[in-house]
Amino acid sequence: MLLCAGALLCAHAAQAQSELRPSGKLLLTEGVSTIEGSGGGGIATWALITGYETRDGIGANVHATGIQLPDYQFRAYGAAVGFRDRLELSYAHQEFDTQGTGVKLGLGRDFTFGQDVYGAKLKVVGDAIYDQDSWLPQISVGAQYKKAAQSGVLSFLGAKDDAGVDWYVAASKVFLDESLVLNGAVRATKANQTGLLGFGGPGNDDYHAEFEGSAALLLTKRLAVGLEYRTKPNNLGLKEDDWMDVFAAFALNKHLSVTAAYVDLGEIATFKDQRGAYLSLQAGF
Repeated sequence: MLLCAGALLCAHAAQAQSELRPSGKLLLTEGVSTIEGSGGGGIATWALITGYETRDGIGANVHATGIQLPDYQFRAYGAAVGFRDRLELSYAHQEFDTQGTGVKLGLGRDFTFGQDVYGAKLKVVGDAIYDQDSWLPQISVGAQYKKAAQSGVLSFLGAKDDAGVDWYVAASKVFLDESLVLNGAVRATKANQTGLLGFGGPGNDDYHAEFEGSAALLLTKRLAVGLEYRTKPNNLGLKEDDWMDVFAAFALNKHLSVTAAYVDLGEIATFKDQRGAYLSLQAGF
């Protein structure tokens, strides 16, 4: 999926151990946007800082994402800024359209859940690309403040709150000789369906530690394939399944990338087998 961020940075493996270009990072090393706006994969968080900036500059990107499922449609757009390859600030607006399924759920046709996500990420140690002589990955810590819309409906569903904060630590490592990138993250969260259905649930308002992982392989200079997996809590008792995807990502040039994926989001609000197509575009510098 959006794992092209780290996988595509392998495109110039021969250059990666040389000095940085005067204009910024190596081609395709800026990363792409998660559905929550941070730099990394589509559904999995990475330690990479978004943008092409070096330690002396600023980089940024904008993104738009759509997922079409049998009974729902997901849309997101947002932006992120990286400062000195150390600090990242991000924003994403999400919409979850129930389409005709809204009638069956008693919400009305095209009833849409929404959420705003404000994020901050700080690189703590390591460099995913240039520390090739060390097994130490790049490690970052971050937080995301999430504010969901439709608070009345969320309360009716059993959510304790319509706002919450996720905390995470992420590690990323690029193996240039193998054109391979591996990522893992642990997220402390109360979010239901990443927050679109509120936070906490009946008798359960505690943080859960959830895992996000991804791996990608570069097939050509511009094309990467890979997979992601994300576990999620089940606070509402609506059988919230883990998420996974298989993706293909293509870099048109230094500033524009496109990613297509097959996603499996499991059961959502009693509707099973929510599998479908994912498409994301990102532009940045």
